[in-house]
Amino acid sequence: MAPVNKSEKDRVIIFDTTLRDGEQCPGATMSFEEKLEVAEMLDDLGVDVIEAGFPIASEGDFQAVSEIARRSKNAVIAGLSRGQPNDIDRCAEAVKFAKRGRVHTFIATSPLHMRVKLGMSPEQVIEASIASVTRARNLIDDVEWSAEDGTRSEMDFLCRIVETVIKAGATTVNIPDTVGYAVPEEYAQFIRTVIERVPNSDKAVFSVHCHNDLGMAVANSLAGIGGGARQVECTVNGIGERAGNAALEEIVMAINVRKDKYPYWNKIDTTMLTRASKLVSAATSFPVQYNKAIVGRNAFAHESGIHQDGMLKDASTYEIMRPEMVGLKQSSLVLGKHSGRHAFVHKLEEMGYKLGANQVEDAFVRMKALADRKKEIYDEDIEALLDEEIAAAYDRIKLSSLTVIAGTHGPQRATMKLDIDGQTRIEEAEGNGPVDAVFNCIKALVPHQAKLELYQVHAVTEGTDAQAEVSVRLSQDGRSMTARAADPDTLVASAKAYLGALNKIVMKKQRDMPTQAAS
Repeated sequence: MAPVNKSEKDRVIIFDTTLRDGEQCPGATMSFEEKLEVAEMLDDLGVDVIEAGFPIASEGDFQAVSEIARRSKNAVIAGLSRGQPNDIDRCAEAVKFAKRGRVHTFIATSPLHMRVKLGMSPEQVIEASIASVTRARNLIDDVEWSAEDGTRSEMDFLCRIVETVIKAGATTVNIPDTVGYAVPEEYAQFIRTVIERVPNSDKAVFSVHCHNDLGMAVANSLAGIGGGARQVECTVNGIGERAGNAALEEIVMAINVRKDKYPYWNKIDTTMLTRASKLVSAATSFPVQYNKAIVGRNAFAHESGIHQDGMLKDASTYEIMRPEMVGLKQSSLVLGKHSGRHAFVHKLEEMGYKLGANQVEDAFVRMKALADRKKEIYDEDIEALLDEEIAAAYDRIKLSSLTVIAGTHGPQRATMKLDIDGQTRIEEAEGNGPVDAVFNCIKALVPHQAKLELYQVHAVTEGTDAQAEVSVRLSQDGRSMTARAADPDTLVASAKAYLGALNKIVMKKQRDMPTQAAS
């Protein structure tokens, strides 16, 4: 049902071929169950036509198309077939269980393809097209005909064959840019010319199907709509042969956001786009590039300090659409080496930290230093950094530098420089392993009787550049003190955690001394 005040002539039919053309992408084959799951999602998404497969290709493909047809709720279920009787019959058999089925038959029309691939004359191609469309139309009411390599076909011949297939019963005519050769201006004019020159063009819906070999599939598809096409064939995440197809999510959001340029409408529920992208990515085992428009991991992420400052003041400064429109909860302000103080303070407030100006400045400097050493700063990194920052403000013993020599040939050796009450001291020590060498250094620099009760390491976040968080518990005179420290270098984190616990013991002694003197 068309929305209020929206004309049917401005409606763009979304024809999704993720399960057919998308699956032809090398390595993107889906299991039977995965196809059913993707088809159900596409139906819920609001896709008008789901091209479920190529039934003649295999028994598995036939079964998948048949089952998808049985389960379809709203979408037309199409199957692809060559212009051969057996193909058409098999395709019609597979989609007959759908509430609305479609046979999509194709044949090449460019001089190159007709000569090299088909070995047929233009007249033979016309006769074969009439025969295939007639046969399909006798089996099913909805028939789509495609001119493979349409954009490299001769215009006079193309107009002639389009006129004949519409007379034969084709209800949709697809003029694909099969090899991604077209550019937007010429493709728009190409579609417009065919529609204007074919006398019975008003009897069929014209469709575009663009490949991305030159990176213009989406631009060409939108141009084709501007030229008069009212069906666009596309795939989720733009997957497909070679460089892929026009991406469904990009076409839909371009129409949604730029109504001034594309005054059309469709039935897609845009809040499901992110979910659809993730499902298709998982089913095909094809990751989505981080900077992919609309659904990429970084599509609504900002690290630049200038951008983050603008986003915090007004999201429209750097976002032309809201993340909620495509199914995300919110934009992401990623902390990194390009982030500014404004974003850092905003993150601290979100995490519930209330720090003084000097503490914020110190923490910001430390965050920048950490960002130079690892790619992305997570909330857990900030928590570890601030816990260490707050504890360090009261430390009498601070780590200045640490060098460790480790490997298969021991003993391991550590060289450490400490700041003890404002004075610098250096020591070198050996140990049974690098951690033991580090702790022996500390014992030589700060003699004590504390016993190591716990030494524990775990990664703060994922990845090989993750910070290591080390917990150390020392006991002396019947009292235990525990400290944690984090650093991308596990040995540095170990030294800091040990010193943190040792500082607590020293502070405890200082607090106890006045009490002992008084007694």
